[in-house]
Amino acid sequence: MSKIPSQQLRIIGGQWRSRRLRFPAIDGLRPTLDRIRETVFNWLQFDVEGARVLDAFAGSGALGFEALSRGAKEVIFLEKHPAAALQLKDNLQLLEARNAQVWAGDALLWLEQNPEPFDLVFLDPPFHKNLLQPAIDALRLLPGALIYVEHEASLQPQWPANWQERKSKATKEFCFRLFEVVAA
Repeated sequence: MSKIPSQQLRIIGGQWRSRRLRFPAIDGLRPTLDRIRETVFNWLQFDVEGARVLDAFAGSGALGFEALSRGAKEVIFLEKHPAAALQLKDNLQLLEARNAQVWAGDALLWLEQNPEPFDLVFLDPPFHKNLLQPAIDALRLLPGALIYVEHEASLQPQWPANWQERKSKATKEFCFRLFEVVAA
């Protein structure tokens, strides 16, 4: 088996600011860009510290590592690709992060089997794989929970009635949005 080449991402804030982490160069794996992560974490600046975070479809783990760096109480990374999941574990070890876990498997299956409450969820599935709507439908969140969603611009997901959009931005290629779960 040949070794998968790797790329790097940089943590942009918090205790690990400027630390570089490796991630495998896998087709379809696209870490959230630095400038977008900066915007998202500006949106979330008062909501990350002490939060239970789920990074579904983690890929490089850019969003989850950023949350850990900024004081999240716990992060669960869900990643199906074995090389990416292994690299997430290696990066957690490198950072000596003990308040995070990697689940190497199908994120949709995990969501169906673990209706745990999270304070913050990152949903950034691979584009053009029809994973976003099933993930949205599988989430069970309490009022006050926040959900960051990144999706291709052409997609028109059906948002749950109790998800109130807080912020959003779009480019020609993709949209990114922050929702809050409100009482039904």
